[in-house]
Amino acid sequence: MDNNVTFRTTLFRPILPEESQVNPGLYGAELVYWLCLKLAKAGVFTSYPNYEDWGWFIEYSTGDGDEFWLCCRNIEGSEDEWHCFLKQFARKLFGRDKAPLEKAKPLLDGVKRVLENTDGIENIRWWYE
Repeated sequence: MDNNVTFRTTLFRPILPEESQVNPGLYGAELVYWLCLKLAKAGVFTSYPNYEDWGWFIEYSTGDGDEFWLCCRNIEGSEDEWHCFLKQFARKLFGRDKAPLEKAKPLLDGVKRVLENTDGIENIRWWYE
């Protein structure tokens, strides 16, 4: 199952000035807020967006307690190329018993539908890593 996607669009260019960004040249707030809303309208519920020093993410949990992050950021040096990837979390210490990727299928399918059905998003490329 593919768990990474890249695409091009000008829809999520940063609104706030550079000094308001998480880190210089790292964007994605507009993208994850948009994804959070679109996914919720499609019945896929996530957390509100949050950030790390590398970019932005939304959390997705299953009824079984499996936890994932959908991580998003711009491709370095670009304001119109984007990369989103899934991060799986473990239930046990030392990274053991990671949530199986299949449990995130509703989230990944939702992201795929949203991206494919939005005018202005192009060059969508999915892959597994």
